[in-house]
Parts: sequence; C-alpha cells; structure tokens
Amino acid sequence: MLDLEYFWNRLLLTLGVLLVLKPSGCVRTSDSRPNFLLLMADDLGIGDVGCYGNNTIRTPNIDRLAEDGVKLTQHISAAPVCTPSRAAFLTGRYPIRSGKWHLGLNCDSAGDHCHHPLNHGFDHFYGMPFSLMGDCIQWEISEKRAGLEHRLNLCVQIVAFAALTLTVAKLIHLISIAWMPVIWSTAAAVLLFLTSYFVGVLIVHADCFLMRHHTITEQPMHFQRTTPLLLKEVSLFVQRNKHKPFLLFVSFLHVHTPLITTKNFCGKSLHGMYGDNIEEMDWMVGQILDTLDKEGLTQSTLVYFTSDHGGSLESQLGNNQYGGWNGIYKGGKGMGGWEGGIRVPGIFRWPGVLPAGRVIDEPTSLMDVYPTVVQLGGGQVPRDRVIDGQDLLPLLQGTTQHSSHEFLLHYCEDILHAARWHQRERGTVWKVHYMSPVFHPEGAGACYGKAVCPCSGEKVALHDPPLLYDLSRDPSEAHPLTPDMEPSFTQVLERVEQAVREHRRTLSPAPMQLDSGNVWKPWLQPCCGLFPLCWCDQEDDWQ
Repeated sequence: MLDLEYFWNRLLLTLGVLLVLKPSGCVRTSDSRPNFLLLMADDLGIGDVGCYGNNTIRTPNIDRLAEDGVKLTQHISAAPVCTPSRAAFLTGRYPIRSGKWHLGLNCDSAGDHCHHPLNHGFDHFYGMPFSLMGDCIQWEISEKRAGLEHRLNLCVQIVAFAALTLTVAKLIHLISIAWMPVIWSTAAAVLLFLTSYFVGVLIVHADCFLMRHHTITEQPMHFQRTTPLLLKEVSLFVQRNKHKPFLLFVSFLHVHTPLITTKNFCGKSLHGMYGDNIEEMDWMVGQILDTLDKEGLTQSTLVYFTSDHGGSLESQLGNNQYGGWNGIYKGGKGMGGWEGGIRVPGIFRWPGVLPAGRVIDEPTSLMDVYPTVVQLGGGQVPRDRVIDGQDLLPLLQGTTQHSSHEFLLHYCEDILHAARWHQRERGTVWKVHYMSPVFHPEGAGACYGKAVCPCSGEKVALHDPPLLYDLSRDPSEAHPLTPDMEPSFTQVLERVEQAVREHRRTLSPAPMQLDSGNVWKPWLQPCCGLFPLCWCDQEDDWQ
C-alpha cells in the first residue's frame, strides 16, 4: 500500500526538491490508483496568485490548474513556519513538540544522515536539504549569520580583553605567569575575529549545496543553473517511473528569500524581485505539467499545488520595497493563528475524477492531504494514533457539501493561539483568539525587525476574555465581537473551549526538538572537499 506514514514525521523538508517514489511493491497497481504530484511553494501568500484575486502578478499555469480542477479558498496551513507545517502536511497530524529544525541533516557525525529522506521511507532524493539563506548569494544577512556573528563578536571581546589583561598584568609585574597563556589567548582572539569576519563565506559553503541521494553534487550551489537542474530531474524521474504508480513531491526553492531567479525572469514583473520569483515558479509549474502531458500521464495523475504557509511580511524586501502581497494577503511567519491562521493556496486536479472549475469555501487543511493520498493509493490511515487530517475526496468530488472539520486549531510552536469553529447549522465560521503577537510597529500586521513574530513572552498579548470573530462576515479579522454585538458570544466561547479540552486529551508528551541541546552544530555540517571551504561540482557527471 502507499503509506505516507513513512514520510519522515520528524521532517527535514524545508526547501529544494524532494523526488519521492513509493513503488508498486507496496501499491496495488489497479488502473484506478493515480500517480501523485505534490507541488509546494515556500512562503507564498495566497493573494499573490492570479486565481486567488491577484491581477498584477502573472501565474497562468497555476491559474490553469485551478480552472481544470478544484480550488480551495479556506485552505489552512498547519503552522506559520516551515518545519512544523511541512511535518503536519506529511503526517496528517500537527506535531506538538516535534519536528526537526530545518537546518539539520546529521545526529552524531557529519556522515550519519540520520534525518536524510532516504532513511525515512523515500526512494529518491534530489535537492537542497537545508533552508535557503540570504547568505547563499551574499544577498542579505540571515538570522543564522546574525546570531553567529553576535556570539563570535562577544567571544572576541571577552578573549581579547583577557589577553590584554594578562599582557598588562605581566608587564607591570602584577602577576607572575609565562608568556604562553598570553600568546594562546591572543591567538584565540585573532582566530575568533577572522572566523567572525568570514562567517558569511563559511555559511555559503556549509549550507548552500545540492544532494542526490546521500552524495553532495554541488557545493556551493550555482544558482543560475539550479532551476534547470531541478526541472531536468523532475522530467527524468517521470520518464523512469511512468509505467508504475509513483508519488513525486516537488518542493520549490521559490519564493523564499533571497528570491533566486534566473536571468530570463529578472525584471519582468510589476513587483520587483518578489514578483519575478513568483512568475518563474509559475513557469516551472507549467514545465512540470507539460512533462505529464508529454508522457501521457495527465489523466492518471492527481496534481496538488499549495504553499507551506503564508508570505513572510517580516521580509522588508517583499513588503516595503517591492509591494509584495498586493494588499490582499496579510499573514506571516510566527504569527500563530492570526489572519486565517494561515490561508494558503490549495488546488487539486485529476481530470475525469474531480470536477473542473469547482470552488470550495469550506475549511480544509494541509493535514488533509495525508489521509486523502493514503486512501487513494490503496492504503489505510493508521488507527493507532490520532490523525488531525480528513479525507478530502468526498468534498472535492461534491458528494458532500461540508468539510469534515468542525474545529481547526492554530498553534504557534507548541502554544495554542487560536481555534476555529465551523457551526454548520448556522453556516457561520467563528474564530477565537486566546493570544496574539504584539505587532511592531503597531498596526503593521507583522513584526518588523524580527525574523518571525514571537509565540510567547512579553511580545505576545493574552486575551481574557478571548477575542471572537465571525469569519463568515469578517474574513480579515478586523472587527472583534463583543457580548453586546453578538448574543451567542458566551455560548460560542464555551463550545470552542470544550473542543479545545477534548483536543488536548489526545496529545501526548514528546521531547522538545528545539531545546538548547538540539541546535546547529558546525561539526555536523556535510562537506565535500577541504574543510572549511567545502567545494565540489559533480553535476556534469550525472546523467
């Protein structure tokens, strides 16, 4: 059977392309079993796609998918940041206190690849296993580089002060020590200073690379050829596997900063680098769909397009300089359940099975893809655990008119920020906020100056009583309701709170994945060539 439980529930998936094949050894090769093509953008706002209302960024290929298939307008990401959202997407379960930091590959040594896709059920991998940083093209300082430079500079100051103190103390005969400690402390200060100065270059070589299976093929990456290389890999994969059921997951580098775009698309959009990057991604979608057409697989392939979460408004490039998001979408990283919590594109196409042009306004989730694909592939959803996702096929085909989701809960890290209740008998969707980030500056709808909005602490506002919104009439969550405005205010809060208590009874403790003992460790970085300037280029050797 096609069991997506293998899909790496601790997750390394962040950016790049994962080409995934679970072949017919476990799949019943009935003609009714489709191929699966899952396309996931990174940090794409729902308002940046033509079929969702944008008339200034050109996305004809994604729009064609929607015209030929089913468009979900209330499709919710599982989390506002990459790793937990993608983990939930591949397991149908929001990973409370789980999910791997997406700058990680190894556990104990630089070659154990404990988190590598091939060690978690994948049959083929090609792409970038780490997150795409601004440092990769020396385009901007990333949060990783900023943190490293801050710590290194602090160490330089401490060690240099110690060296200076020892030198002065020895010269004035305040203490009697050998010169060796002075020399070693001075050398350490110089080494730390040089490391701090060159840390950007080191990150480029350490983090920005391509892998095929377990082998690094390009380090650092040559980004002007990355897009054609990824498209070539997709085409070869489809050609090799077109005679048996396959599942192919293409996770785009687009539109994550630093917005790496080939020369053919630079300067072509009305929205600067951000718009250029979106339009190139749309072109890539078209190329992949053309590959299906060429191989005669269009009718037998279920295509799904989405984004891992909404656009990151904290990126100054996207919002201020180039006018990204077009004023339609508000929502960003680390924002918990705010503004839809967070709505993303959701498009399904399966010619002859799913109706063309159908639009569904019912609440759905990224987590629904897991049980939908498992059951379509002839498998069974695991019964030994709670699965938050629901089978979407009846809703997609129109055999049922309502989503199976009565409640959707919105987390920021492992903290519940908001809950949504679809009260079907009234046709109303309620949204309850227990806490929300304190945006900076006030009214900005984002946390400028930070990589992401915080999930807890003094920069988060607690709401007692909780804020209540009627999303059916106020989808932008601009007007909180009061007991005077809404007669059922108290009853709605009580019903949602009851659902939250029932949900929490299904949770079980798990180790915190992002504690102080599980952060970036330089000695675990993969390297081909001479450390620390890791370098290799084997792409021309692969056919």
